[in-house]
Amino acid sequence: MNIVIVESPAKAKTINKYLGSSYEVLASFGHVRDLPAKNGSVDPDANFKMIWEVDPKAAGRLNDIAKSLKGADRLILATDPDREGEAISWHVLEVMKEKRALKDQKIERVVFNAITKQAVSEAMKHPRQIDGALVDAYMARRALDYLVGFTLSPVLWRKLPGARSAGRVQSVALRLVCDRELEIEKFVPREYWSLIATLLTPRGDAFEARLVGADGKKIQRLDIGTGAEAEDFKKALELASYAVTAVDAKPARRNPQAPFTTSTLQQEASRKYGFAPAHTMRIAQRLYEGIDIGGETTGLITYMRTDGVQIAPEAITQARKVIGEDYGNAYVPDSPRQYQAKAKNAQEAHEAIRPTDLTRRPDSMSRRLDADQAKLYELIWKRTIASQMESAELERTTVDITAKAGSRTLELRATGQVVKFDGFLALYQEGRDDEEDEDSRRLPAMSPNDALKRQSLSVTQHFTEPPPRFSEASLVKRMEELGIGRPSTYASILQVLKDRGYVKLEKKRLHGEDKGRVVVAFLESFFARYVEYDFTASLEEQLDRISNNEISWQQVLKDFWTGFIGAVDDIKDLRVAQVLDVLDDMLGQHIYPPRADGGDIRQCPNCGTGRLNLKAGKFGAFVGCSNYPECRYTRQLAADGEATADRSLGQDPETGRDVWVKAGRFGPYIQLGEQKDYEEGEKPKRAGIPKGTSPSDVDLELALKLLSLPREIGKHPETGQPITAGLGRFGPFVKHEKTYASLEAGDEVFDIGLNRAVTLIAEKVAKGPSRRFGADPGKALGDHPSLGTVTVKSGRYGAYVTAGGVNATIPAEFEKDTITLPQAIALIDERAAKGGGKAKKAAKPAKAKKASEKAADGEDAGPKPKKPAAKKAAAKSKSESTSKARAAVPSTAKTSPTKAAATKNPASTPAKKSAGKT
Repeated sequence: MNIVIVESPAKAKTINKYLGSSYEVLASFGHVRDLPAKNGSVDPDANFKMIWEVDPKAAGRLNDIAKSLKGADRLILATDPDREGEAISWHVLEVMKEKRALKDQKIERVVFNAITKQAVSEAMKHPRQIDGALVDAYMARRALDYLVGFTLSPVLWRKLPGARSAGRVQSVALRLVCDRELEIEKFVPREYWSLIATLLTPRGDAFEARLVGADGKKIQRLDIGTGAEAEDFKKALELASYAVTAVDAKPARRNPQAPFTTSTLQQEASRKYGFAPAHTMRIAQRLYEGIDIGGETTGLITYMRTDGVQIAPEAITQARKVIGEDYGNAYVPDSPRQYQAKAKNAQEAHEAIRPTDLTRRPDSMSRRLDADQAKLYELIWKRTIASQMESAELERTTVDITAKAGSRTLELRATGQVVKFDGFLALYQEGRDDEEDEDSRRLPAMSPNDALKRQSLSVTQHFTEPPPRFSEASLVKRMEELGIGRPSTYASILQVLKDRGYVKLEKKRLHGEDKGRVVVAFLESFFARYVEYDFTASLEEQLDRISNNEISWQQVLKDFWTGFIGAVDDIKDLRVAQVLDVLDDMLGQHIYPPRADGGDIRQCPNCGTGRLNLKAGKFGAFVGCSNYPECRYTRQLAADGEATADRSLGQDPETGRDVWVKAGRFGPYIQLGEQKDYEEGEKPKRAGIPKGTSPSDVDLELALKLLSLPREIGKHPETGQPITAGLGRFGPFVKHEKTYASLEAGDEVFDIGLNRAVTLIAEKVAKGPSRRFGADPGKALGDHPSLGTVTVKSGRYGAYVTAGGVNATIPAEFEKDTITLPQAIALIDERAAKGGGKAKKAAKPAKAKKASEKAADGEDAGPKPKKPAAKKAAAKSKSESTSKARAAVPSTAKTSPTKAAATKNPASTPAKKSAGKT
């Protein structure tokens, strides 16, 4: 018996059919081991020794593999043909060695680029050993990402409250987006004018010509800068007589694009279908693993993680045959086309992405695929076929025209092109990220000295526009050009940036959010080298050299770590206030735009005497007044636009009070009236804006609906108690007594009926309470440097971490099940520094030691341990401080189980990736 290991169960089932009964094919389900999400998994002091931990979900599968190996003749590792696939094979082999499951079995590694019977059978004839250089490159990359994530992220949490994490490549991609935002903000529009005449040939054919010169001087696009200049040229052109000076027709050829790589497939699917890169890769994975064709599962495309552009000779032969059959021999070039990758750091070990059988035309496959799969398959098929088709033949024509008006001579030009032979354009034309600048109009026939008549004259004012924001496609393209990241990482990088609220996708463009801009400003200020494009690209080159067995992976890590840990140590002595001052200056143009009245941009609009400056809170950076707490003015960072400025929506018909969209410290919210409209001690009614709704999209109707929450749906038929619907921190809900049930659709909170509400409440009650056996004993994460064991628990008000009597709530950006020890320690230290928790007597010496260590590091030492006699006074002080804090935060009127949600920044979504991953 031969044991074959692949990654997915679908692939295992298919390959087992190909190989027959003498083979048993088992799936690893992807990676089986990884670095534990805790400190010490990579030890720089021990030559970067790495501690690997078996995924609990993979333990059973590994046991099955070990059992199957008993009596087997060979272990054939057939995971994917890339660096990650090589690493999975290595991990499986190492675990089998640890389990002592290997005796005299022969170990072989095979790779195939497509899941077809022919490709798999051919691969089995050419086994090899695991490529140690590829494994080394994988380990270097994984260690780098771990060291950056688990070293830099805690610095962010301590020095920049509200920040989530920073990854090695993710941070550089984020910088690209934020740098573009800065370019847009700094952009100053420039006025210019264009003059276009519509002229008629002697045969009466109309065409357009642009003014390009006057009085012997060329006129560039921006040269006519005022209306007065344009008017002067207009008068001359209205009096002028026109004649053709020259007609220049030149032949041109346009060649097809190369077959798809991972990045070009992501770009084109985004342009043509609006697919996110991650969605494109999921569809491609399904096409690669195959569908049932004639009772046999067959892969439809070759491996989809590649930056090679060449295709196999037999595929070229097949493509040329299909072209001849479908389009005729005129569309088949004399010799096959060969391509070479132009991208920086391209690794051409694999074929481009192509159909495994080009005779499977898209029309015949569409009925076997869902809509998105059919679209992507057709795109890949067309690109592959077009890449081997004949070039398009064009004729580009330029007509120069003279306009004489008295002593003045003006010059106009008309351009156009004609397709003489469409070639590959008959099948496929690549999309563009931005508008095309090529004039594809066809010009009428003209000859030199032809007299022309002016039909009309268009004089148009223009303003230059800032560079466009990146689309997902153009960002992937730019990252590839710079050599940042690898093809398999682009989709996950973009997804992480969106998940963490660092960027948002709006109208297919990536906008840098305030959270992301603050993080980038922090990194550029204190870790500039590590977010430089050239540095990141050079590191990618070194990783590629490792995979070529040219340099040692430990040496690459050593060179990186020496400088990186030095930069981390340099910032330890900086206080949060010092960091904020640096960021305040760096982001000044974004935070404090010019005022309409020309006044001081830093003057507090509330008290008039305070100065606005950058502050940090639990939910991130915000702008506040220097006169706090006397003046409680706060707003989000971006001060321009409807989304962040106070805006009146109209009047409430019942009370006559104005309804406002306001910008608060924790995000935008709705408010009914102003404080002056209420009695002393009464607070204005407020409501949160639902997650995913832009403040600029809120109108009076929606605002009044939100202010009406919570609303009573009706009485429960059994208890007679009211059932209410409301909007909380975790979304819309219905409530009966102490039972809450979530609603799936956001709009349902306004129109849900009693029957539906009773059903949801009953289903929630049937599930039972979340805790049945008393207080949650918690899960130990490890030891705090001075407070003992750190435990994560579930409490009445949500999840929290605790150590030495200090409890710290787990913020929304973390998850209870995935929070790491460094994250927990940072939260506990922050809580202790604010005087939170009741320190145990036994912990006093340890806390004192911690305080002295903090003082030595330049950090606030935090409060001294309180004496028992002071407990009552301390509790009173804490209560007063909590009341003040609540007063500063907009809250939903009346009651709501999670009223903090009314003002929480909608961008604060939970981060689902660990800090140690890019």
